[in-house]
Amino acid sequence: MTLEELEKKVPALREYTAGMSDALRSLTFVTSYAPGEIIHHKDTDLPYFGIVAEGENRAINQMKNGKVFMIEINKPIDFIGEVTVLAQKETTSVTIQAVTPSTVVYLPRQKAEEWLDTDPVILRKVARHVAFKLYRSSYNNGLNMFYPPTYILADYLARTYEQMLSDAVVFSPAEKKSIVIPRTHEWMEEELGMNIKTLERAIRALREQEYFEVVKGKISINFEQYMKLKDYLEQFC
Repeated sequence: MTLEELEKKVPALREYTAGMSDALRSLTFVTSYAPGEIIHHKDTDLPYFGIVAEGENRAINQMKNGKVFMIEINKPIDFIGEVTVLAQKETTSVTIQAVTPSTVVYLPRQKAEEWLDTDPVILRKVARHVAFKLYRSSYNNGLNMFYPPTYILADYLARTYEQMLSDAVVFSPAEKKSIVIPRTHEWMEEELGMNIKTLERAIRALREQEYFEVVKGKISINFEQYMKLKDYLEQFC
């Protein structure tokens, strides 16, 4: 697939590539990734700068003890290597893994840096993107230190419910249909930075109070349970 074909498939991409010169566009190439495939490894050189046109990905860090900590999940339009480029570092600080089928358009890092230096539109988009990630991280920083595991889990489930509801656009909250959270315990352990035993205790505690149900090993939440979770979270405000 070429950049031009990808732009036709994903019109929103044009907002990011419109300022590319013909010479720069000729240097681009498109790569697809299957779910679970590593897009980029931590502590490796960054020869190419990427724009994620399709698919969700997650940024993860692996600890020395082998544990994996999930930093964030990102949706398109996203970037690969933007922090490394802006920080003027040679190697990347996180591993990027595809969560869903993903498509990335790449261009050589040096040419990407020249593009950012000369095109204020793309520079603002990249800077805004990095600032949003920093804001999100700063906003949530400290949850694990100052709140009990049940609060952390309840907050996570409420936010995930809201996101999935907005993505679905199939039914409204008033219909009170259930949404199944497609996350395994291992996934939530990584995403929340919580060990599995603590996570399972929190799940058991909230389930016993009927904040959600478990269907085929997955957490299922309806609108009434979502509102109950919100009421629970307000107790800590």
